[in-house]
Amino acid sequence: MNIDSLSQINSYLSFKLGDDEFAAHVSKVLNILEMINITPVPRSPEYMKGVVNLRGTVLPIIDTRIKFGMTPTEYTQNTCIVVMDILMDNDTIQLGALVDSVVSVIEIENEQIQPPPSLGSKYKSEFILGVAKIEEHFIMILDMDKVFSSDELIMVMESTDEA
Repeated sequence: MNIDSLSQINSYLSFKLGDDEFAAHVSKVLNILEMINITPVPRSPEYMKGVVNLRGTVLPIIDTRIKFGMTPTEYTQNTCIVVMDILMDNDTIQLGALVDSVVSVIEIENEQIQPPPSLGSKYKSEFILGVAKIEEHFIMILDMDKVFSSDELIMVMESTDEA
């Protein structure tokens, strides 16, 4: 399957952060892990919870709620780690995003996605691709490559190297 056919897929993984529902394109999602012990990394950014060992690879774990300006994640039996592929300067890195719960894999057609609200949004709109209304609720579609700036990813990768 080539990149063009991947971008034609309209499947998204939806997950909850607080009362809000977000979605990431399935081409970015590698795995969903149950909560495991996260090793803290000294002097890392506040939103970086630490690292885990994923099949012999050091995987940085990000508290998505902190990254989005929300209160830190409170661990419950539904809290999990969504392992994602993030594109940074033509290179792909993997990181784990803490989410309150995974909801489902949903199909969202491009015409269902409306532009993100420009004013008063409590989230940084540069990483929201759009908003889809599914049944009676809204899901914010994320551009996972833009959630983290190159500078932030470099900082995360450097603190991971030190771990």
